[in-house]
Order: sequence, then structure tokens, then C-alpha cells
Amino acid sequence: MRSFEIGPEDFLLDGNPHRVLSGALHYFRVHPGQWAHRIAMARAMGLNTIETYVAWNAHAPNPRDFHLDGGLDLGRFLDLIAEAGMHAIVRPGPYICAEWNNGGLPSWLFRDGARMRSTDADYLADVDGYLERLAPVLGPRQIDRGGPIILMQLENEYGAYGSDTRYLEHLAETYRRLGFTVPFVTVDQPTDEMLTAGSLPGVHLTGSFGGNVGARLATLRRHQPTGPLMCMEFWIGWFDHWGEHHHTTSAPDAAKHLEDILDAGASVNIYMFHGGTNFGAMSGANDKGVYRAITTSYDYDAPLDEAGRPTEKFFAFRDVLTRRFGAPPPLPAEPYRFATFEVPFDRFSSLPSCTLDVTEVDGTPTSIALHTSQSLLRYRTTLPQRDRAALLTVAEVRDLATVIVDGNPVGTLARDHHDTRIVLPEGVEGVLEILVEDLGGVDYGPRIGEPKGLIGPVLLDGRELTKWTLDFHRIDAPTLAELAMSGGASAPVGAGPALSVAHFDFPNEAVCDLALSTRGWGRGQAWINGFALGRFWSRGPQRTLYLPGPALRNKDNELIVLDMTGPLATAAFVDDLDLGPTEA
Repeated sequence: MRSFEIGPEDFLLDGNPHRVLSGALHYFRVHPGQWAHRIAMARAMGLNTIETYVAWNAHAPNPRDFHLDGGLDLGRFLDLIAEAGMHAIVRPGPYICAEWNNGGLPSWLFRDGARMRSTDADYLADVDGYLERLAPVLGPRQIDRGGPIILMQLENEYGAYGSDTRYLEHLAETYRRLGFTVPFVTVDQPTDEMLTAGSLPGVHLTGSFGGNVGARLATLRRHQPTGPLMCMEFWIGWFDHWGEHHHTTSAPDAAKHLEDILDAGASVNIYMFHGGTNFGAMSGANDKGVYRAITTSYDYDAPLDEAGRPTEKFFAFRDVLTRRFGAPPPLPAEPYRFATFEVPFDRFSSLPSCTLDVTEVDGTPTSIALHTSQSLLRYRTTLPQRDRAALLTVAEVRDLATVIVDGNPVGTLARDHHDTRIVLPEGVEGVLEILVEDLGGVDYGPRIGEPKGLIGPVLLDGRELTKWTLDFHRIDAPTLAELAMSGGASAPVGAGPALSVAHFDFPNEAVCDLALSTRGWGRGQAWINGFALGRFWSRGPQRTLYLPGPALRNKDNELIVLDMTGPLATAAFVDDLDLGPTEA
């Protein structure tokens, strides 16, 4: 049987010195029908290893269920890596950051006040249960049992969050108890503080950084005098927030930094090799005083773009790796193209009139903010009679609220703009509805897992509004399709949040990827044949949604769009992805 060990100077594969040349590829950000192609592209760039996080919240949307099928079939993903002749690095977390909703932690973890990423007994019990669910998938796929897994990571950049060695020890003990025998690693940014706080005796240290390679590796070596050096996250791009520019980095500069890492004799994991897409409503957010939601595209300016096409950075890296390690396999044949056509929307439904209720709770907004995700919260109350304009004030909204009175939109309140007040015009009376959208859970820092909705009291001219009812709206394709078909109309509905449905065949062409233009649309989410494409927003920067070919069919495709600003007329499929303007 094969072996992988940490030697005095190098990683040892079957007892021989081995350089890990890895690229990050998250199975949950790629349609499963495209996994094999993306892995083949990594091999063709000259890599020998694929690294992936495991997104706990994607696998466990509630405490009862744990999904390991379809796009969450981690075992199949690892098997495809093995079939390609490559190794795997697995990073189960439980916290992963990854610019992913709540950093990968399920929203239900936070309901009972357990302290995350600590030795809190309730939290550890849930973590142990999660790892026990993964063990039958990961254990048999370790290299010493004939599988591709060579390394497993404990937690993720824990030194930036805490310093509880007992917590890391518990994770290591659980890993061992469950039969994980490959070497364990931690990863932290190479500063003295973070490496000290996030390390565990006997567990190999790795670093995360983008440039300044010599100094970063020197710091890592100072904390770990022996063993192989490894940059576990070599940042070669960056992610985007709504309302900002699309981030890019220099391909020649990134290639030079890669050369510097290799010159130092270090192993490397390129973050990201292929970023992919934050499908559904799983993109995260950052909050360092200002809430900033992350876009649907996770292109990351990676060597392989969001549609799986090689970029300038791909070929620059391929040249570096070829010069040092020999020519990789040729690129797999792939017809990179987007079909272009337009289709009209032919079915419509006004969202506020839809019955999406999962639960109802009477009370004030203060008492009914929820730990939830992928949902829409609708707060309703009756306004007192008045004969003049009035000022509506909320303490805080998480994350964006549409204010509606008697079915007519009045305006929005945006968390990232610190909006707390809106004027209800004269003569507006009746039922007040506040639709609150979750734009992504904070993925880094102390605000992970915060509740969503209206936080604190709601005042009308300084007097608190009471007797609220909350509807919890589950936003998923089957529910919305049923609503649109059963309660919808064949003509556009009025202003305000609306469902628009289109049906189309491919026009005299074989099925391929599509780029759905969102220019002229407002803000919402989209689905194709039940597959959740993600969020769109007129704020940009991205102006398209990526539709993977395997989610499409030759005949009778169904596109569902929920736009919070009103019904839509036409869906336009364009000839390329548009991720928005860059900083330059």
C-alpha cells in the first residue's frame, strides 16, 4: 500500500521526496457534470493534487439531513481525482471561511447560543456528528488505503480567530478516533501571532499568502525548523463584493511569485485554480464596520475562469511548471462557446400574494429575528390611521428590506448603506409589509452566524409598532415553480417583487453553456430546470449569470427568476460572461 509522510525536509511519497503541486477546486462551486473536465484541466496545467474544502452547511441544511448525492457527492469527486492520477487535500473545517455563507457553519448551529470554534460542549457534539458523517466517505479514500487523500487540515486559519489549543486537540483526537491516518496540517497567515495561536504540537504548519514570498516562508520556517515548507493558500486573485469593481491581478507577477515559492523548495496550493460559482444563495459576506455581500461569481481571476476556460494566468503557470517538472498532458478538447438568443417570459406571479408560509410567529421584530439562510422574511402589521406622511424607523436591517404598503412598494433599506429610516407618504395606509432578504452570512470574524431579519424595534413617528406576523418564505425552485404555475398569470403583474417564468428550447444547436444577461434587471435570484444559479443585482459588478451546460437540455428548459423590483419581459443569453469593470 502507498504511503505519504512528513519527512525531515520533504513530503515523502512512498518514502521518496515529493513536491505537492496543488490547485484549489471546490466541488460545491462546480456543476458535478463538469468535475472531470476541471480536474483534467488542473492536470494539464502541471498540477499533481486537487485541494477542496468541505462545506458543512451545504451537506446539512438542517440537523436531521446529511446530503452526499448529486453536487454534494464528495466521494465521487475524490474518485474522479484518483482516476485522473492525482492526489487530494481535504479541508473539512468545520469552519472553512471560503467566502461562503457563515464560513461553512450551518445556520441551525447558532440557534441555541453555542459558542462556535471553541470547546463548548454542544458545539463539539455537533462537530463530532458532522465528522462522523464524513468518515465513511473520507476514510477509505486515504492514500494508505488506496485512495487519493494525502493531507487533511484541522480547522482553518484558527490563529486569526482564537488560541484555544484544547479545541484543536479535540479536532485532532476526533480525526484519529475516526480512522484518519494521513498527516494533519494547520494553515495560518505567516505572522508570529497567528502561527502561535493557530498551531498545535505535532501538527504540521502551513501558510497562506500572496506575495512577499521570502519573508513569509522565513517566518514559517522560524516557527517550524524542520519538515517541508508549504504555502497552503497561494492567493493569485481575489473575490468580488456587490457594488465594487471586479478584482484582477497580474499574470506575470503571479507567475513570478509561484517561481519564488518553487525556488525555495516549497510545496504549493494555488488558491484558486478554478473558483467557479456561488450557486444558490450560499455566497458569504464580510463585515468590518460595513457589511459587504459577495457576488455570485467566484471567478477569483483564477487560471481557469468561471466557465472553465484557460486564462493568461493558466498558461503563465503552465510554463513555470513545465520548465521545472516536465511537460504536462495536453489540454482536453472542449468547445468553449455560449449560444446567443432571447426568450420572452410567459408566466408571472406577484410574490407578496403567494403563500410561501413555513411558520408564523406573532410578536415584535426584536423577538423574531431568525438564524436562517436561503430565505425571505416577510414582516406584516396594520398601520394606524393617519392623514399625513410618517417616518418609519428600524434599529437595524439584515440585510436588505423592501417596504410595501397595501401591495405598493415604498422603498428599500440597505444594511451596507446603514439605512434605518424611510418616509411613508401621505395617504398611504393599510397593511405594512417589510420583505427582508438575506444577502449572505458573514464568513470571517466575530459576526459569523448572526441572526437575519429586522433587529430591534420598528417605530412609526417614534411609536413602536406591535402585533407583527412573520412569514418565513423558503426560496427554492420547486416551491416557486408551483406558485408561478398555480397562482400566476400570463400577463405581467404590477410593481414589486415578482416571479417571471420562461420556457425555451435550444435554437438549432447542441446544448452548451449559457451566459444569462442581467442588464436591466433589478435584484433577485434565478433557477434553470430546478438548478439554483445564484443572485443577481443591478449594483454589479457582474452583469451575467453562468448557466452550466449539464444543467440544460435540448427541449423544454424552464427559467424562473425572482426579481424584487418587478416582473421581467425578456431573458437574453449573450456571447460571454460579463464580470464587470476592473479597477484599472
